Amino acid sequence: MMKQAFLLIIIMWNLGAFAQEPLSLEACYILAEKAYPLSRQSALLGEKSDYEQSEIRKTALPQLSLNGSATWQSEVIKIPLEMPGTNINPPNKDQYRATVDVEQLIYNGNSIAKRAALKEAELKAEQQQVEVTLYGLKNRVNQYFFNALLLQEQSDMLEAKQKQLEARLGELASAVKFGTVLPSEKNVLHAEFLMVHQEKIRVKKDKETALNQLSALISAEIDSAVRLLKPDISIIQAKGLQRPELRFYDLKSEELTQRQKLMGVENYPRLLGFAQAGYGNPGLNMLNNNFEDFYIVGARLRWRFFDWGRTRDKKQALEIAKEIMTTEKETFVLNNNTALQLAMNEIDKYRTLLQADRKIVALRQSIVSSSQSQLKNGVITASEFLTEFNKLYSARINQKLHQLQLELAKANYRIVQGYKE
Repeated sequence: MMKQAFLLIIIMWNLGAFAQEPLSLEACYILAEKAYPLSRQSALLGEKSDYEQSEIRKTALPQLSLNGSATWQSEVIKIPLEMPGTNINPPNKDQYRATVDVEQLIYNGNSIAKRAALKEAELKAEQQQVEVTLYGLKNRVNQYFFNALLLQEQSDMLEAKQKQLEARLGELASAVKFGTVLPSEKNVLHAEFLMVHQEKIRVKKDKETALNQLSALISAEIDSAVRLLKPDISIIQAKGLQRPELRFYDLKSEELTQRQKLMGVENYPRLLGFAQAGYGNPGLNMLNNNFEDFYIVGARLRWRFFDWGRTRDKKQALEIAKEIMTTEKETFVLNNNTALQLAMNEIDKYRTLLQADRKIVALRQSIVSSSQSQLKNGVITASEFLTEFNKLYSARINQKLHQLQLELAKANYRIVQGYKE
């Protein structure tokens, strides 16, 4: 975590102070996750859980309450006996009482600890759900990053193509001067040179648009001249699935288990100790019409020993919910394995295409090298040269495209498999 935080500081410094610094796919992953508003929710969920846990723990503390009353009643207790020398006055019809009551939980089947365990399980599941959502950002980063990277490669290819045409134009200028080539041949190349320049402008604007999309996703300014680093991605097929969704399903199942455990003790006996201290008229002696203080201590038992099978039904419902969660996990694994196989098929496809690309580019380069000499000596026309020249750059562009598509396929494979920085 500290390593990632340090890397983030370096990335932000480079983007802010050195707009020309290269930008990597890994850096975009980190920035996109940090910039996404939902990323703050994990910490908020932790703070919320801390307060909930504190509230649960405090239920084990003594509960104090202050009570008071003043009443007038229409009838009071009277003793229907008269004894010589004895005068028993009935209680007053106006009565007053103020008490402080204390209640202390002694035993409740360990439900406090089980409620705390349930809250902890809920927190982990909720935080993992955030991780699942943030993980999904990687697909969007891949889309924007590789789109911009492809345009960058196209721009580089056009720049190289323009330089080649510029060199050929210089050669033709000498040939025209000495009369070995017609001036119109030079114009053909010059027109192609201008078309390439025009294409460079289009690609540059498209790259700026792509970088703006990436910039919005990672919430960082990206200079249009920034160089995107071409990733060199390695994959390990034997690693197995490590998707955050798998842990989410496990944590949700654990949450349901904790609910079952809590439900199992809800009908346990509850033993409470209590004390009451007060001052009133009358006190505990109903025949004393004076204000006096008093106190009571004791214990009480509460036991809901019969609930018509409601607890059993709730437990069964939770058990079925756990089975549903298991089926959802199994379905996810099945679908993910299918997606993993498709991603591997894409990787194999582009690897095969690149093998052919290397041969095609080598052959096209050989043809163009021969055509350059023929053009210089007036053996072929500029149009004939451009035909072979454009085929070469078309082959090179296809090769670059397939290289990037291979890296994108590998990046997608890692994400389907479960990628961790």
